[in-house]
Amino acid sequence: MHAVELFIQDLAVIMLVAGIVTIIFYRFRQPVVLGYIVAGAIIGPHTPPFSMIVDEQTVHILSELGVIFLLFSLGLEFSLKKLVKVGTTAVVVAIVEIALMLWAGYQLGLYFGWKTMDAVFLGAMLAVSSTTIIVKALNELGMKHETFAQIIFGILIVEDILAIGMIALLSGIATSGAVDSTEVVTTVGKLLLFMTVALVVGILIVPRILAYVARFKSNEMLLVAVLGILFGFCLLVIKLQYSVALGAFLVGAIMAESRQIHRIERLIEPVRDMFSAIFFVAIGLLFDPAVLRQYWLPILLITGAVVFGKLFSCSIGTFLAGHRGRTPMRVGMGLAQIGEFSFIIAGLGMSLKVTSDFLYPIVVAVSAITALLTPYLIRAADPLSARAEALVPSKVGSILGLYSQWLSSLQLSGYRAEVNRAIRRILLQVMVNLALVVAIFSAATFFVTGISHWLTRWIDDSAVHNAVIWGVALVLSLPFLIATYRKLQALALILAQVGVKPELAGSYTSAVRRIISEVIPVTSIACIMLLIFALSANILPPTNLLLLVLLSAAGLLWLLWSKFVKLHARLQIALITTLDEPPEESH
Repeated sequence: MHAVELFIQDLAVIMLVAGIVTIIFYRFRQPVVLGYIVAGAIIGPHTPPFSMIVDEQTVHILSELGVIFLLFSLGLEFSLKKLVKVGTTAVVVAIVEIALMLWAGYQLGLYFGWKTMDAVFLGAMLAVSSTTIIVKALNELGMKHETFAQIIFGILIVEDILAIGMIALLSGIATSGAVDSTEVVTTVGKLLLFMTVALVVGILIVPRILAYVARFKSNEMLLVAVLGILFGFCLLVIKLQYSVALGAFLVGAIMAESRQIHRIERLIEPVRDMFSAIFFVAIGLLFDPAVLRQYWLPILLITGAVVFGKLFSCSIGTFLAGHRGRTPMRVGMGLAQIGEFSFIIAGLGMSLKVTSDFLYPIVVAVSAITALLTPYLIRAADPLSARAEALVPSKVGSILGLYSQWLSSLQLSGYRAEVNRAIRRILLQVMVNLALVVAIFSAATFFVTGISHWLTRWIDDSAVHNAVIWGVALVLSLPFLIATYRKLQALALILAQVGVKPELAGSYTSAVRRIISEVIPVTSIACIMLLIFALSANILPPTNLLLLVLLSAAGLLWLLWSKFVKLHARLQIALITTLDEPPEESH
């Protein structure tokens, strides 16, 4: 049989069986995602009498596209504006939940006698809840717009970001075979740097490209442009040795800031549904009933750990963030499951050959059970929280009330709140500018070999090559270094004004404030230059050439200071405008 015919046969089997099974699941009000997994188990090699799939390798390649489109769609639903709105609650709950579930999964793996890497990956698989299952469940129950649901959506956004970071960390841990604290800090730092630069540069460029393509009023052209940007960015991420899931999520988050977001979502939806269906069917292909019989006790214990661990951690986290009443219980019940990220992490372990074969079907079984329980747990949240409130002693209730009042008293107001917001805004701008500077010098170091080879056509001296490369990187960084200096000046003025009180400094108030306002920016820029020297040590030219480059940059700075300031201002305005622009109305 011809290869194309085999491929069409496999695709026909997948889609026909998945269609029939999902219709049955829909009629019985069960998650459609679970139907895909069951369909994969039915046609898979572990279900008698025979496997209906001929070429499983091709199916798994297609399922990788499912991962890309699934994460891309999650990125489209994410936006920086949403992240600002979710506030501290989402961050607190997500950190508490992930930390506790990582620990619980790791301890369970060791308790079962599994190898260390299995325990590490199990903890990561249990840490993140399922966006797909939660959204579908809340939609079916008609609770999508309630307060606790909005908190859950915010937590899911933060979880998605942390999950992407976990995938990158797990790749490094799996490669080295150990958890090195220095390596973890370095990996996280590089990841944050890459994400910051990708988001800033992407938001400046991608929405404008999409706006240009959208002018032609052709859905076909827009879809092709979106797919081209998606796969191009994923290829860049792979070349930088990050997970393709990271690339798909980031480019989705970038496109979420474009005015064409509603059109993009409509166009990408059928493509996403097809490939994500294949992804979940491919998960079902790995489902082995024999593993369930052998590992039924771990499955039950892990399921219990997911339900009670997430209920406890999310409820505690929500309460610690300042919410009372039924909200903590509702949030905890709503997040008590695992899903798509668990499968992605499990697949990562298998592809890197660091986890045991039994772990994948165990996680699939736990996900299926918790997915079935999700609607019932959400419904049970109100009666359980009412019963829990009735059982709490009055003294304990009073203490909890005092905690909420204490949290409210910590919130700044008036002049202090304005100062606090100004300081946070300046620090954010400084960090973004520094990230761009570091990225420019890191890119120069990364591409130094290719650039030097190109420069050899004109100059043979490698020292001169380094001087040219380093000098160009410094010139490209000048707008951001100037902006950083100006922001640090503003920060120093605020700190001097707020920190130096006339009643303490007396007649020296003006002098002390002036010293602080001048020392902080100059010292900070000196530290930044030392950081640049350290990061670009591999391409740093000899001392005489370095001094020549620095003197040339200083002269350029003196001549073009105002032009650099205007250039950065235009970039900043373009970024803010893109973020503030409302999306086009959906038709």
